[in-house]
Amino acid sequence: MPSAVVLSRLTLLSLALLAGCASGGGNTRPAGKATPAVNALYDRMNQASKGYEASIDQARRGDTPAADKSRGAALDQLKDASARCGLTPGCDPQRFISVFDRLLRLKDGSFIEGEDSDDMAGTPESGAAPGDAGASPVAGIGALPQAQRSVTMLRGHQFSDLMVMNGPVKAALEMWLTQLRPNLMDAYVNYQFMRYRMWPEYRQADLPEALLFGIMAKESGGKVHAVSRSGASGPLQFMYATGLRFGLSNTDGFDQRFDPSLAARANAQYIDEQLEVFNNNLELTLAAYNGGEGRMRRMAAANPGVSFYDPQIYNQMSPETRDYVPMVLAAAWLFLHPDSYHLKWPKVDGEPGAIVLKRPASLSELTVCMGSAEGMTDGWFRTLRNLNPRLDPMIVQSVGTRLDVPKQLEKVYASSCADGPWPILANDLHSAVRLVAPPPPPVSSPAPAKPQGAKSYTVKRGDTLVSIARKSDCADVEDLARMNGLKGHNLKVGQSIRIPVCR
Repeated sequence: MPSAVVLSRLTLLSLALLAGCASGGGNTRPAGKATPAVNALYDRMNQASKGYEASIDQARRGDTPAADKSRGAALDQLKDASARCGLTPGCDPQRFISVFDRLLRLKDGSFIEGEDSDDMAGTPESGAAPGDAGASPVAGIGALPQAQRSVTMLRGHQFSDLMVMNGPVKAALEMWLTQLRPNLMDAYVNYQFMRYRMWPEYRQADLPEALLFGIMAKESGGKVHAVSRSGASGPLQFMYATGLRFGLSNTDGFDQRFDPSLAARANAQYIDEQLEVFNNNLELTLAAYNGGEGRMRRMAAANPGVSFYDPQIYNQMSPETRDYVPMVLAAAWLFLHPDSYHLKWPKVDGEPGAIVLKRPASLSELTVCMGSAEGMTDGWFRTLRNLNPRLDPMIVQSVGTRLDVPKQLEKVYASSCADGPWPILANDLHSAVRLVAPPPPPVSSPAPAKPQGAKSYTVKRGDTLVSIARKSDCADVEDLARMNGLKGHNLKVGQSIRIPVCR
């Protein structure tokens, strides 16, 4: 059965299960001993699940026809049982939805041959450019043996085994697919151009690429020079002290937290260290990355074996960390399974290249002369900055300077930026004299009025030294008290006092 057909059937099955939930609300009974009819449906559900798992083993052995047949029968059985569940009093449709979630996640790392060999081509899991089966956009990354397992395994576990598809994660999936969809797409494009620098560091640490993408998407969106309000910097947002701990220092005036390769290496070391501390609990590790490992270690020590989502842990987390963990996991999950969520990643050719300047130019000027070449409607500024993080984009680089660029921009530079009208235009814009308004003259406070003589004032009912002083522009309460020899600021009705006359 082709991968697309399997996915379609799984999707239709999920809709049927949800429909069963909606229609079965009136058929439930109080919790208690299940009826024989309900137990029979649960048995069919378990049989369907085992049948689907058996099809995976058949696919691994290369028996594709048998795998297709077993898988189809299992899905049909599960669909029929779930439909009957919605009509059977006491049956819990949520149990069927949970099974569906698990079967969908079995696509992650389970199929080495058969249907998913087609599905793997053109996804991040295979190392190939989306839509370009068998080709690697990055030199030295494609053609990895068992590439899918390399991506999805984490400390001997499939990434799917470490994912809890609960409410917070599903809410995060919806957020990425709706309000934050542009951010997710930008992060993906930015990552693909930096992939050859970042992914090898994770691969060497035997960590899943999807996790790297998920952290980067949430932390910076793939903007190498991102700096948070708290001072966290770089594509993976290291605090200064934590960066130093993992080798990210300031060298020749350059903050190494902005280097995508060094940041990925430090991040991999951090994740590996914390997985050891938290017994491979990915959620607690991510919470430590966001909220501080000291705090997480104290909570984990006080609640051994408790998951991140347990109220004993979850309720002590800051709102930011409670949001951070599922958002990272959701982005990682979408990186692996875009088709399952009606998401299509853009095709990005991230093969690395380089240019040598034939005329002086800044990154800003190169961005102008390259325009929207190769279909980059947003321009190349972000990519040029990400690949050359040590350079100030406004400073003109001399002839002979070597710059890292995507391979496809080598020809663009030769045709549009080495000569002709576009570099002249770019230089003219860059060299424009910016008008600087002169600073406003300092505002001088008017000199306070000085007293000139005095006049007599008769105290009336309700008068106080404060109210009388307000009528004078050159005397305050203490002035009046000294002038009239008043102690305690006491006044009597009919009393005559002197008030300064201001000039």
